[in-house]
Amino acid sequence: MVDAAPPIAFLSLMRDTPLWAIGAVVTVVVVGYAVGLMLLTRFHYGADRLKENNEVAGFKYAVVGVLYAVLLAFVVIAVWEDYTHTEDSVRDEAKATIDLYHVALALPDEGSNVREAVLRYTKSVYDTSWDSMALGGRSEAVGRNLVALNQAILDLEPSSRKEQVLFQQALDLLTLITDNRNERLDSANGSVPGVLWFVLIVGGLITLGYPAFFASSNLDAQVLMTGSLAALLALTLFLGIAFDFPFTGDPHISRGPFADALLQME
Repeated sequence: MVDAAPPIAFLSLMRDTPLWAIGAVVTVVVVGYAVGLMLLTRFHYGADRLKENNEVAGFKYAVVGVLYAVLLAFVVIAVWEDYTHTEDSVRDEAKATIDLYHVALALPDEGSNVREAVLRYTKSVYDTSWDSMALGGRSEAVGRNLVALNQAILDLEPSSRKEQVLFQQALDLLTLITDNRNERLDSANGSVPGVLWFVLIVGGLITLGYPAFFASSNLDAQVLMTGSLAALLALTLFLGIAFDFPFTGDPHISRGPFADALLQME
């Protein structure tokens, strides 16, 4: 997991700003950097002098490009896998609440307390958790309701063999709920360490700075090639950032499984 939580201002920006707008700004800034640096060096040194670097710098640029592409692909795949894993955890947690509610129906009189507790927990997750996780936090109401659910189950006093089996199953489902809740809370702050994002950003600046050492006889073609490369890199890096925070902005993991759970309980 991350070594430090991302700034609240950054998460607020991602939450409140449309995804297309953030992607457009990031792409424009990155393309402007790459094309601007290329034009600046061309103006300062001249195309003829820069053409002398084409052959030697081409081999070095190929190595730099491959290294950065491997690192960037690794991060994008890692955040996507974590995103899907978190999505599975949300579905598993919601299904466990439904199963626990149904198990409580077979319990004696104390089962009504369990049903009320699991219903309150599920409703609080649906109502408050997504807003809290969007900023990398956790809902205090959900935490209190989880404690109450624990207590309601621990207060059960099974007397028959059937009730003992149901009690054990309730404990197993409670563990499943708690574990999956912890999984989604951990993922809310992102799964990629800050130092890796730093390396990716600095590496991207270096990679996009390399076209400034080249010169082509056709300036328009060179601008288009540099701009398209920068746009592709920017969008890929932005894709990793967007999926690294699965509950912030859009796309984000839906709270739909808990809505379905509430419908089945009520």
